[in-house]
Amino acid sequence: MAHWLFKSEPSVWSFERLAACGADGTDWSGVRNHSAKLNMQAMLVGEQGFFYHSNEGKAIVGIVEVCKGYRPDPTDASGKFGMVDIRAVRPLPRPVTLEAAKADARLAGMALVVNARLSVQPVTDAEWRLVCEMGGL
Repeated sequence: MAHWLFKSEPSVWSFERLAACGADGTDWSGVRNHSAKLNMQAMLVGEQGFFYHSNEGKAIVGIVEVCKGYRPDPTDASGKFGMVDIRAVRPLPRPVTLEAAKADARLAGMALVVNARLSVQPVTDAEWRLVCEMGGL
């Protein structure tokens, strides 16, 4: 199974707010980037991802799971973009900062490091294991 990374500014939508949604999770709507759309189209229910607080904190703070597959995003009047649903699985015991990711040569190719602006990113198995280890899992 693939792994992913979802980015949000915590003042807009935080990991804590996602966790408060419970087991049903919520839709990850409002994405308006074609690369991010392709990533969401590739997602399977049950795949996990990191939740990254962007701009404020700049850290991977938790693990999420895709709980509903890709479908049209009703907030997109153009009909070009879609969404998935995600739910919080658990917070990381130790958030992994962007600074720490950039400092580790083993993460030099991670999408978060090389393309930090992309809101929904793939994560390789090796990156997943390393970030989980860095985060105390």
